[in-house]
Amino acid sequence: MIWSREYTVEELNGRPKGHIGDLLGIEFTEIGPDSVSARMPVNEKTHQPYGILHGGASVVLAESLGSVASNMVINSDKYIGVGLEVNANHLRPVKSGFVTGICTPIHIGGKTHVWDIKLYDDRGKMNCISRLTVAIIPKT
Repeated sequence: MIWSREYTVEELNGRPKGHIGDLLGIEFTEIGPDSVSARMPVNEKTHQPYGILHGGASVVLAESLGSVASNMVINSDKYIGVGLEVNANHLRPVKSGFVTGICTPIHIGGKTHVWDIKLYDDRGKMNCISRLTVAIIPKT
């Protein structure tokens, strides 16, 4: 297990409300020994004007997953993990249902983490692949 301690899905979903992930309906669904998953509805809140999932909403899901994963790895009494760089390739449109993201580590260092995040539609087809670099900074 790569996490600094045992976490539960309920704990991740119980984080403070009112942030962008909450506004878009992101819900954590699973924690594995080296992965974390969450899903997001594809609806009027996450659509772009043509009625398909907005690429920016996909990036919000990817960055939410990677940022939370980094903060699960580090000593949260001393450090915080914040997004440094994110990229995404949008592979196919999604009109409805949910997209589920699965986040796994590429690199876990002392000052940076790099995460691989793959998003899938309800049919199990990958619709987006993203990479997130997280900076690990001292708490002030």
